[in-house]
Amino acid sequence: MHRVPIRRRPFIKAAGLAAVATAVAGLEAKAQDARPLFIEGYAGRASYAPGEDLTLHVSSGGAAYSVEIARWGAKRDVVWKSDPTDGKEQPVPEDASSMGCKWPVSVRLAIPADWKTGYYHVTLRTRDGGGKYTQRGVRSAEASCFFVLRSAKPGGGSKVLLQLSTNTYNAYNNWGGFSLYAYNGRGGNQGHRVSYERPPASQFATWEQPFVDWAERNGIELEYCANPDLEFHPQLLAAYRLVLSVGHDEYWSAPMRDHLEKFIGDGGNVAFFSGNTCCWQVRSEESGQALACWKQNFHSDPVYGSRGSQATLSSLWSHHLVQRPENQLTGVGFLWGGYHLSHGQLMEGSGAFDVVRPDHWIFEGTGLKAKEPFGGKDTIVGYECDGCELAWKDGVPSPTFRDGTPRSFEILAIAPAQWHPDDCQWYDQWENGRKGHAVLGIYTRGGTVFTCGSTDWAHGLRGHDAHVERITRNILDRLST
Repeated sequence: MHRVPIRRRPFIKAAGLAAVATAVAGLEAKAQDARPLFIEGYAGRASYAPGEDLTLHVSSGGAAYSVEIARWGAKRDVVWKSDPTDGKEQPVPEDASSMGCKWPVSVRLAIPADWKTGYYHVTLRTRDGGGKYTQRGVRSAEASCFFVLRSAKPGGGSKVLLQLSTNTYNAYNNWGGFSLYAYNGRGGNQGHRVSYERPPASQFATWEQPFVDWAERNGIELEYCANPDLEFHPQLLAAYRLVLSVGHDEYWSAPMRDHLEKFIGDGGNVAFFSGNTCCWQVRSEESGQALACWKQNFHSDPVYGSRGSQATLSSLWSHHLVQRPENQLTGVGFLWGGYHLSHGQLMEGSGAFDVVRPDHWIFEGTGLKAKEPFGGKDTIVGYECDGCELAWKDGVPSPTFRDGTPRSFEILAIAPAQWHPDDCQWYDQWENGRKGHAVLGIYTRGGTVFTCGSTDWAHGLRGHDAHVERITRNILDRLST
């Protein structure tokens, strides 16, 4: 290779410096010419009632944007579209994950009285023509947020209330850098407070929507609320005979639980078509606009060690310091459950429940027999499962009742489940080698409470499994009247 000698100079003349500066300025201008287009936003609250003002808080890199609001059920029903709205980029606070964005109201809409209760998906869209000098061409950006609409007249259209797991959505949302998990946090760090006032990461399509689709296709009317409504609008409960939890209903505050347990004690019914339910205690802050939960780091919770503080310690509901295992509410809990076909656990599992007591009324019309599996085609046992401590006699399981499971609880079906070692070793009362189960069962204490003990029950409804559909229908028919 021919090498060209380098000509070294002791300095660059002023004219040369000016040329360099001009070139750098040109590069910067070119880079800014076609800045990436974006849009994102959030609703002011997780839920509303008709007649209240919906607020949307939007940050946009485009000069204008549009809004489309649709109710998601068995079909997508568009109920409102905006005229073009002036766009403006909003600042992102460093503590946005925990304290919220605090963006100003961009769109305000009085919710019409005829909007039906349900889950509402908000689509935000913007577009431009690209850069002025380079990267020209039509560009578009789209984002979404959501809100839950309660009924204008609670109980007027249905005696069945579906409370959506919006606390879980918020807990997993890492917008701004942090969630209540380390795996998706900036630098692998876990947050201990998450705000609703930031662009969300909804899980409705994953968990509740298959149940909603099935219900609406079968003419079953539901009314809706969000997790915080059990805490801040508990008067709703009196209007209903049956409250539903579907999918992944993991994060509960003490007032949520208090109000639902009173509902049950007063004769109300609950069906938990969910798993990992009521696993972590949270404390609502800012009137429900944020959740605090220290989880494994409970010793860092500000209330830890304070006299009488155990009741609100934001760790496992089953933690020995809290002394209020979720079994007392649902009949089952995560400490005696675990994973099935997830987290590397039981990856050869069938995804099915095995029937224990086929003569129970929930199996009416299914033709299922003792020890017969059902739901495996659609893996209705999966991801995260809840169970109870078991005693076995002649191959038949019964609760020991030592873990808080109510004395009237009956085990109706069962499947294996187990924890991943990384998830349980932090708990100082964990028994190494413990194997768990997903437990489907029922108890009565004032009202009747059914639990399926699995996050994935609705997979069977999505897959049109005849047994899962009939069991679900039996439960809704019996407990909603």
